[in-house]
Amino acid sequence: MLICIPFLVTRSSLDPGAIFLCMTMRIFRRDHLHRAPPLQIQFLRLISSISATTVTPWYTAPPSSPNHQDIDPLLTALSQAITNTSNPLETSVRKLLPSLKPYHIIDLININPHSLDPQVLLSFFKWLSTQPPFRHTIQSYFAMIKFLSAHQMFPEAESLLRFVVSRKGKHSAGSVFQAFIETKGTQHNDFVFDALLNCYVDNEFISDAIQCFRLAKVQNFRILLQSCRRVLDYLMKSNSNSTAWGFYLEVLGCGYPPDIYTFNNLMHKFSKEGMINDAKMVFDEIPKWGLRPSLVSFNTLLNGYCKSGKLDEGFRIKKVIEESTLAPDVFTYSVLINALCKESKLVTAYQLFDEMSRRGLHPNDVIFTTLINGLCRNGKTNLAMQMYSKMVVRGIKADLITFNTLINGLCKSGKINEARNLIDEITRVGLTPDKITYTCLLDGCFKEGDLQLALVVKEKMVKEGIELDNVTFTALISGLCREGLVVNAEKLLREMTKLGLKPNDATYTMVIDGFCKKGDVKMGFQLLKEMRRDGIVPGIITYNVLMNGLCKLGQMKNANKLLKSMLDLGVFPDDITYNILLEGHCKYGDVEVLEKLRSEKGVIYDYASYISLVEGSIKTSKHHQKR
Repeated sequence: MLICIPFLVTRSSLDPGAIFLCMTMRIFRRDHLHRAPPLQIQFLRLISSISATTVTPWYTAPPSSPNHQDIDPLLTALSQAITNTSNPLETSVRKLLPSLKPYHIIDLININPHSLDPQVLLSFFKWLSTQPPFRHTIQSYFAMIKFLSAHQMFPEAESLLRFVVSRKGKHSAGSVFQAFIETKGTQHNDFVFDALLNCYVDNEFISDAIQCFRLAKVQNFRILLQSCRRVLDYLMKSNSNSTAWGFYLEVLGCGYPPDIYTFNNLMHKFSKEGMINDAKMVFDEIPKWGLRPSLVSFNTLLNGYCKSGKLDEGFRIKKVIEESTLAPDVFTYSVLINALCKESKLVTAYQLFDEMSRRGLHPNDVIFTTLINGLCRNGKTNLAMQMYSKMVVRGIKADLITFNTLINGLCKSGKINEARNLIDEITRVGLTPDKITYTCLLDGCFKEGDLQLALVVKEKMVKEGIELDNVTFTALISGLCREGLVVNAEKLLREMTKLGLKPNDATYTMVIDGFCKKGDVKMGFQLLKEMRRDGIVPGIITYNVLMNGLCKLGQMKNANKLLKSMLDLGVFPDDITYNILLEGHCKYGDVEVLEKLRSEKGVIYDYASYISLVEGSIKTSKHHQKR
């Protein structure tokens, strides 16, 4: 028996599928089911499958068009005014401006009832920001930013976003991100979030960028890996290594794949800052994330240990490399040889050099230079020259660093002629001697007392266009003063100032001392006056040099005047000042004054005590003479 059951339904209470089901549903008695025609059975099965499913729309409803009767008339008037090209905006929108609020602009952007062109709408948005007293809100900016990104106008959207970030400034990520979430409009998209994070990085508001990352993670937004890398790179470039490591762990915690390059880079940064324990911590994390340390990983850790003076740990890492499927390379040996040379363990360094050669590894110019430098530092310049010969035989071209290392070593060993021959060799191989080359040679000339050669070298530097700096001039002036050629030193001082270089107080003091030793204290005071004129503040050493010159000449009154001048300028005498004055008074004063000064030496603390002692001693001497 077939029973029809009517249903009272409304069109608004159920979806079309449910209405269809209710109006057509039929119930068969179980005992009559076998008598139903096949077509009816198939139909019932279809109905049963529909009724067993959840009530889900079986189609996607098209976006509803705005009901023009519900649109704010102000938006319609505003849209018409914007599209009215016959009049400028100032004229078309003038009457509407007093009534406009930021929420009107947000509705205009989101509803866009008259389908304004995005570029036209953006131009109006920008124009409106120049019309006081109207002011956009951060919500209206985000409405426009989302609107532009939805229309693929990414540069324009990013420009507005940069403006928002720059205006809000540091520590604004929380409020900006909240406005981004709450603003109506196009659904949140990856571009807007990615651009927001990048804007904070570009403005160097890195803490805001990190906060954006964390807020997005809480909201389950998809975070672009490239944006995370930008934050990480910035942190590592700014040496915020600990923060970078913590941030990278957060990124990995979001499910992004780890990469060995980032681990190695973080290890390198920690090692460079001397934080070898932190570098080891990063190294230990590598296998925990399913990666295997590469040879670069091992070498980075080894290099960090060697630079920290932990050479034994460096050799332990080398052994671990050899026991793994990897093998030490030239860099591994270079780091170890360099560390051994710094500790003057040259025998072991030579053994490593031979070992790498046996393994088929070819030493490069860095390793040769390292060994040459180690030999020169230990005074073994003959072996250093032999090592250079090996370089030449193997066809390895020495660079200027190698030559300068050899020249410096030879000059310190007093082998000036060999050093000069190497300078000729530099030119022969197509290189050009630099300031360091000639400065090393000048230093050797001064140590050997060959000032004539030093001046020749100086002239050659000028001829070849090598700029003489403060270090070069100071070295020349020092050497001339030591040899008593103070007039030549003073000429170099003048030449120095003509070139725009500014001698320091030490350079002036050397020349002043040279004149004082020659008995020309007047010239010394003239140079003191020049120092003050050029804004150079003389120290106690300069005054002691002048004091010594006066006392040597027996000008004790002038010496006392100089002492008073020192105190007036805030330069306080030291033990050397006192001893110079004591010696002067002893040499040019009365015997009783000498004894009195010697006996009271330990109780003189300041100039007043000194003057009181000297005057008292003089009075006592005169009293004894009268008696």
